[in-house]
Parts: sequence; C-alpha cells; structure tokens
Amino acid sequence: MGKKVIWVLNQTAGKPDSGWGERHYNFATYWVKKGYVVKIISGSYNHLFINQPKTSNKTFTLEEVEDGITFCWVKTPKYKGGGYRKFWSNFIFMLKLFFLPTKALSKPSHIIVSSMPIFPIINGYFFKKRFKAKKLIIEIRDLWPLTPIYLKGYSKDHPLVRIVSWFEKFAYKKSDAIVSLLPNANSYINNISKNPNKLYWIPNGIDETLLKNEDLPISVIHEIPKNKFIVGYAGTIGMANAMEYFVDAAILLKDKKDIHFVIVGNGYLKKQFIEQTKGNNNITFIDKIGKNQVQNILTLFDVCYVGRYNNKLYDYGVSYNKYYDYMLASKPILESSNKIKSSTELAKCGIIVKPESGEAIVEGIYQFKSMKVEELESIGLKGFIFVKKYHNFEYLSNLYLNLF
Repeated sequence: MGKKVIWVLNQTAGKPDSGWGERHYNFATYWVKKGYVVKIISGSYNHLFINQPKTSNKTFTLEEVEDGITFCWVKTPKYKGGGYRKFWSNFIFMLKLFFLPTKALSKPSHIIVSSMPIFPIINGYFFKKRFKAKKLIIEIRDLWPLTPIYLKGYSKDHPLVRIVSWFEKFAYKKSDAIVSLLPNANSYINNISKNPNKLYWIPNGIDETLLKNEDLPISVIHEIPKNKFIVGYAGTIGMANAMEYFVDAAILLKDKKDIHFVIVGNGYLKKQFIEQTKGNNNITFIDKIGKNQVQNILTLFDVCYVGRYNNKLYDYGVSYNKYYDYMLASKPILESSNKIKSSTELAKCGIIVKPESGEAIVEGIYQFKSMKVEELESIGLKGFIFVKKYHNFEYLSNLYLNLF
C-alpha cells in the first residue's frame, strides 16, 4: 500500500503559535495517528496572525512542526485587511503553487483545497491528475462570491464576482467531495454541483487537549473590573460580527454602573468604536490575545456575545470559532441574530435576540442578569456538553477520514 499523504492547500492556514487558522493543523494531529502524513501549504503572510511564520528569502520554506506534519510557506505579498491587494496576494499564491517543491512534499494521495481563497482549486485539480491522487476535496469555509454580494453590495456582474463565480463552479463540479462548514448551505451548493451526494457538513471545532493553558498578563486581568456583571466578546472586530450593535448596547447602558462590556481583539473597526465610546466608563477594549489565553479571559466574563447582521447570507448558517471558545468555557451566550441552526440554538446554551438592535441586546443582558448564578451555570454547562460531543477535533477528524 502506498504512502498516505494529505496535501492541504489553504493560504490562511496557521500553526499553534500563529494565533489564528489552526483548523487543519488540529485535524492533522489526529490524521497522523491514523497513519497519514500531512503537508499544509499556506501563505507567508496573514493579517490575522499574531505571529507571522519565519520564512527564508526563497519562494518556499518548509517547516516540520512535528512528526508527520509539515508546513510549506509560500512567499506572498503583504497587504492590509481586505481589498484588491489581498485579492492580488491570493492570485500570486495560486500561481506559485504550480511550482511547489513536490519531491520534498511527497506525492499526495488526498488533496484538500480550503476556501477562501478558492483559486487553488485549479492547482488541486492539476495535482490530482499529475499524481493520480485518490480524492480532491473542496472545503468551503465561506460562501464566495455571496459574501461580497450580500455584505458589501457588489453586483453579480462585477469583474471580481464573475471571476470567483467561475472558480466556484469549477470547484463544485470537479471535486470528488465538497465539505461545507455551514449547516444550511446544501441548497446553494447542490444547485451548482448538481450532485447532493458530494456534500458533507464538517463544522469548526475546538479541542482542549490541543490547547495549552497560558496565563494572562497581570495588566490584562487588571483591566477587567471586579464585582460587575461582565458581558464580553472575544474575536475579530470587523464587519462580519455586527459589533456596532454591541457598542450601541454599551452606550445605552453607560449609566448602569453594575454592567460592564469587554471587547477582546483587533480589527479595522476598533479605532472607530474606541472613539465612539470615549468618555464611557462601562466598556473596555483589550488587544488580541493568544489562542491559549482565550479560555482564561473567558473565565472573567459572566456572559459572552456573538452577533450577525439581518442578512440573507447568514441563512446558510455559520461556523464561528468563538462559539466553541465560549462553550468550552461553559459560558452562556447572548446571540444577536436570526435563528439559523447556530450552535447557541442547537445546544440551547443561551439567549437569541433579534439582530441589528442595541435595544434587543440590552434586553438580553437584563434577562441574563436577572438569573441566579446556578441558572447561568446550568445554561453554560449545556454548551460545554454539546461542544465536547460534536465539536471536538477527534470527532470531526473522523468525519474527514470517512471521506478519505
């Protein structure tokens, strides 16, 4: 029997010290136990990483992270946030993949292309044919081009939308299997692929066995007030999380001295929110912390917040990592969204209020605050039990192994 080698083509894949994008590394830790060798091909720069990978001046830098797991960092242009420079970085990544040091990476038996970006599906298809790989799997983390159409108002005729649409159709038709992280994406994807049997749902997850308990800096601990009801958020401060309504709720409650808001993370909207709440004594902004510190900061919250817009895009569902962080910490979740089979809804571990409303968030906070400590703990425990059962990486990695 030939060597079982998995190639993962994902420009945004990270390793444990990257601070973001560890999904495929976490899978790989279990896949190697089943006899696979895993090669993760990622970009040399990611604006969401806390620590950028150490790379040489060469086009490709190989880094063996641990036995059986190797990263291949592809030299890509740096960019800020999104926009055309990021699109250009994605395009360069795709072009350079054709020149991968394939001998050093070993011949793949299985190829996973994780989108977004979706352009490397071309490389995946090429390598499948060249190396006679058993399976080509396209993994869809976000629905593009629907995301820019619904969230940013792009026309379906916009050149970038047309380009991404072409790659999307190619991916769904040429892949042997389609993995969606979104629970309700079947109607959209199947309409393009014309083959419902191809589609599988393998969401994001979390695994405490893969987390190292890293203490918070004392300075961070001191920033969070004591003896107050803390409503916290940990994640990216950007468009997809509808954070302006969380900030609105803080402004509405600025005179309530017993309720305090904490926002942990970075993002392009952070400066705007800090300016907007200048003079408010009930909100604290903390810079992004390491993945291994998240569980420790969540212990300081009474309730954790997650939000989305009232937008058709989310009818297809979401798979936010922050759900699983919150649930692993046994924290009740206050969610501002439409009901879309989210983890909060499925686990019954929180309160869901209507989206795009600071007033509704305030009502949810009051509802939680009126509960006894035991009731809050009971709600949080439901999430903990759910995430341990359905979103641990050993369970999710086995779903992938069934595809292999």
